[in-house]
Amino acid sequence: MKKVYIETYGCQMNVADTEVVFSLLGKEGYVRTEDMAEADVILANTCSVRDNAEQRIHGRIEQFQYWRRKRPGVLVGILGCMAERMGESLLETGKVDIVAGPDAYRSLPHLLAAASQGHPQIDVLLSREETYGDIAPVRVDTNGVSAFISIMRGCNNVCSYCVVPYTRGAERSRDAHSIVREACDCAQRGYKEITLLGQNVDSYRWEELDFAGLLALVAESVPALRIRFSTSNPQDISDAVLETMASHANICRHIHLPVQSGSDRMLEKMRRRYTREGYLERVAKIRALMPDCAITTDVIAGFCSETEEDHRDTLTLFEEVGFDAAFMFQYSERPGTLAARKYPDDVPPEVKTRRLEEIIALQNRLSLESNRRDLGKTFRVLVEGPSKRNPAELCGRTGQNKMCVWPDTVHKAGDLVDVVVKDCTQATLLCELFPIFVG
Repeated sequence: MKKVYIETYGCQMNVADTEVVFSLLGKEGYVRTEDMAEADVILANTCSVRDNAEQRIHGRIEQFQYWRRKRPGVLVGILGCMAERMGESLLETGKVDIVAGPDAYRSLPHLLAAASQGHPQIDVLLSREETYGDIAPVRVDTNGVSAFISIMRGCNNVCSYCVVPYTRGAERSRDAHSIVREACDCAQRGYKEITLLGQNVDSYRWEELDFAGLLALVAESVPALRIRFSTSNPQDISDAVLETMASHANICRHIHLPVQSGSDRMLEKMRRRYTREGYLERVAKIRALMPDCAITTDVIAGFCSETEEDHRDTLTLFEEVGFDAAFMFQYSERPGTLAARKYPDDVPPEVKTRRLEEIIALQNRLSLESNRRDLGKTFRVLVEGPSKRNPAELCGRTGQNKMCVWPDTVHKAGDLVDVVVKDCTQATLLCELFPIFVG
């Protein structure tokens, strides 16, 4: 049997896609390996959201060539968003045998068979129907605690800076019955937490069921599992979704709500379809229904024509919301997007860097303040495994998605334990067991 090695980059959706690829290839006799040295097929499941993500893959392709030279017959393939965006140009390098976009994974066995005969292969055709809803994924989470379930694919928002609609195609939602079956299978296999995934989960619609209805259906079908979801768009997350969260104890109190900018001028130019005021209204509604709900975000520093006033608007919005955490990036022009076609990337790199550093410094303070507010509180935490720094400590996350670390040599990955927060850093809650609950 041939062995396949896959490296996964980018978002959680790519992790879920890798699990689908392992399943599809497994049915054709391929065996998963985590050792590239013994692989017959080396695949990289890629991301195109930022330029540095693609540059990293180009570096990995160079390293893959070592095994092509050392073991003649080894095939190298590029999957996912970068494959979709770059297409034939990847094959033209002579360093890649297979290029397959996110909707082409069913064709991988045929592509590999043809490539093994010396014929490089490409399939980057996007689909309006493919959801892989009938594929039972091969989980790559080695601790068997958390699992990803893709509920929809693609995105219709076409934000001006974003390449995702061009690399993942139009929105399509998965059959709700197959989602519930997969959630129940996770419960039967001993998983303790699932994350429902989509580029914009709030746009989910299957027949008459919207995302609020799906969320309630899954929560009630697997009451013993903790449920998370990602990602929401501010203009689409409804009161019904928030009310569903508030009424189900097993839905985690954490919402990732990308804002991207605090400036209305920038939001309009980004085609984000909401205003600063509209975003703050959604935050206020979340806090009114779930005062204990953590809110995290994404932000872009230095988007096209961003001024110091626009930047200050972002800083003041961060202050007003008090995000628990944030993913913060400099603007990276992506070929083919509306922004790349229409707007000059005219903010100097040093200005982008300075503005990003200011946002990071502010968020570091906000994260520390958020964690300090948890001092003395008790949280139920799902154990993920040993702490990276100390094997005598365990780590796990609260329902608010905050990382906890505490001394413990008794419990194991998958246990639910109650911990009390004794101290903190900006990134971690430092805890003790009190009282003990095992589930």
